[in-house]
Amino acid sequence: MQRFVILISGRGSNMLALLDAGLPGECVAVISNRTDAAGLEQARARGIATAVVGHATSGGREAFEAALAAEIDRYQPDLILLAGFMRILGDEFVRRYQDRMLNIHPSLLPAFPGLKTHAQALAAGVRIHGCTVHFVTPSLDAGPIVIQAAVPVLSDDSEATLAARVLEQEHVIYTLAARWFLEGRLQVHDGRRVTLNDEGGNSDVLINPGCL
Repeated sequence: MQRFVILISGRGSNMLALLDAGLPGECVAVISNRTDAAGLEQARARGIATAVVGHATSGGREAFEAALAAEIDRYQPDLILLAGFMRILGDEFVRRYQDRMLNIHPSLLPAFPGLKTHAQALAAGVRIHGCTVHFVTPSLDAGPIVIQAAVPVLSDDSEATLAARVLEQEHVIYTLAARWFLEGRLQVHDGRRVTLNDEGGNSDVLINPGCL
């Protein structure tokens, strides 16, 4: 059975969606960079091993990433899922897990990378917003896209209402992408594009599968 580790920094909303999805794999650990991450208790309640690698107490970025990698490697995962993990990871760390680390980002990449994506969308006046699952690469929020989901931006939206609508779709598409990976159906080509193999072994390129 495939093994996966989830990295979180906060409440673990996407973590819970992944754990509730009945994925074809075993979550062997939930790791956080914060001792107060609410998701850790949720994971413990499910009998999942947890660990904290504090970014503020590790002696700098290089030491933090070395400690984080050592903790991840204890569990020998096939897949690492970033689920609200609020740290930018360095090139060496990312390359260590090349093509087996996924992230969920709350915008329709390449639009609005980085933080405060919902505020950026409202300020830009876009009519469509959404979320993206992508493979993690050294370039921030620029890895090969697996799947996206779009939501309308309403005239009376606030950051909070828009974020809530996007979060619902995050839960849907992240579990889909994780399932595809664990089933061995995702392939990354040239670090730029992703294909999804169907049950018959045929491949289709996933660029923007559309709204869910």
